[in-house]
Amino acid sequence: MSSSTRTPGPVGGPAMEAITGPILILDDLRDGRMFLAALFIAPKGATLPPLLLDDGATQPEPLAEYSACTVLGARFSLPADRPSAYQWNGTRFALAGGFGGDLRIAYASCNGEEHGDLDRDGAERNAMWARMGAEHAEQPFSLLLHGGDQVYADEVTHGHPLSDDWPDRLPRDPARAELDDLRRHLRERFLERYLAVYSAPEFAWIAARVPSLMQWDDHDICDGWGSLRRSRTCSPVGQTLFAAAREAALLFQHGCADGDLPARFADPEGSHLGWRVEAPGLRLLAPDLRSERSRRRVMARGGWRMMKTAAKQRFDGRSLILSSVPLLGPRLSLLELLMVLTPRMQKYEDDLRDQWQSRAHRASWRRMLRLVRDMAAQDGQQVTALSGEIHLAARGEMALGGGKLLHQLVASGISHRAPPRAWARVLGMLSRLGDAPLPGHPIRIRKIPGQTGRYAAERNYLVLERNGETWSAAWELETSGRSAPLTL
Repeated sequence: MSSSTRTPGPVGGPAMEAITGPILILDDLRDGRMFLAALFIAPKGATLPPLLLDDGATQPEPLAEYSACTVLGARFSLPADRPSAYQWNGTRFALAGGFGGDLRIAYASCNGEEHGDLDRDGAERNAMWARMGAEHAEQPFSLLLHGGDQVYADEVTHGHPLSDDWPDRLPRDPARAELDDLRRHLRERFLERYLAVYSAPEFAWIAARVPSLMQWDDHDICDGWGSLRRSRTCSPVGQTLFAAAREAALLFQHGCADGDLPARFADPEGSHLGWRVEAPGLRLLAPDLRSERSRRRVMARGGWRMMKTAAKQRFDGRSLILSSVPLLGPRLSLLELLMVLTPRMQKYEDDLRDQWQSRAHRASWRRMLRLVRDMAAQDGQQVTALSGEIHLAARGEMALGGGKLLHQLVASGISHRAPPRAWARVLGMLSRLGDAPLPGHPIRIRKIPGQTGRYAAERNYLVLERNGETWSAAWELETSGRSAPLTL
């Protein structure tokens, strides 16, 4: 990454560094190639050097314009089954490849905090990113999975009269000109969040060397999006907020814009942002749990169609399902009832309604678990769920029949500071009650190897490894260090 003196942006817009990037995003895997996008954020009018490849060069092209900068992307491909490299601005960036054999995958989520995230000390905030980078330098990762809340956008609504009091109070009938001005405000504020995250040296170093695949969650829009009341999400302000967040997610998380979605997306029109990527012996499925969400549903027709199609398809190997909120968890209905009945706790109701285990989503939860069970029933296929969202590290199991287990691996809080240990103990006690939303398939919350409790209240990320035909998982915990590997 280049660096220069920081120059102030225009009033109302973020200040702009010289160039931020490259941020590597995996468009797709096919025909033995990694199809990649390299993302850059540059001052408006800046000329970027090309990316140099063994077989030529590719020039970054503009994707979007902001008040003080241009977002650019360069698309190219490299071999998927072996190490390779590209060069940019005098630096050579090596990629591990390895999708045809042994490989290592990192998984992280919750990269920020709800309040004051832009004001935190960078070294403290990004300590676990630095640790991941040091690990990559010793044992390279082939892929970096982001399980939701890549940015915490809860404060983007501040500073504009239409959205200052979001979601508590909203204007009844804002004029079109006012909404257009809100859209400009929100675009700049989302840019500010992504720019702060992507320009952090600890993140930028690994993001230029390991391709990323991302799945969004509520904080990429606003806290509790989809679990808020319809009068908020369907209001003109709410829809303007969602549109700005979606545009930013497509641009900064996927390196694309409407009308040009990579082939991995289930719906080319983008009605939902679920995607699928396949490599020999590995399938990655990431349903979109936010675009179609409401207080009474997690997904609508498009999302369910994607998962039903995947469940019916023949696949030999390991399917990793990215569920931004944990697919297996403790019995939260009792806690949810307590919060509804206790006025001082009702403000946390939306947090519980976000979960698959919410009373409002129990039918959808059963439906998803049946699809996973049917997927795993195929000969030669194993299924593992990866999740974030809860700011804790945890794991669960559900018996699928035929001697197979659904492993749920939760790694949450790459930079979000851990909640109190008392909260981890409360969840641990709830988990002892057990649950079986599918008769004959009980869910059990198990301890991470080496941990004394079922939930670990430490910042963390997950490492998945495939050696031959064997998969294993280990958690890197901020204080406890590396857990013993768990064979999947």
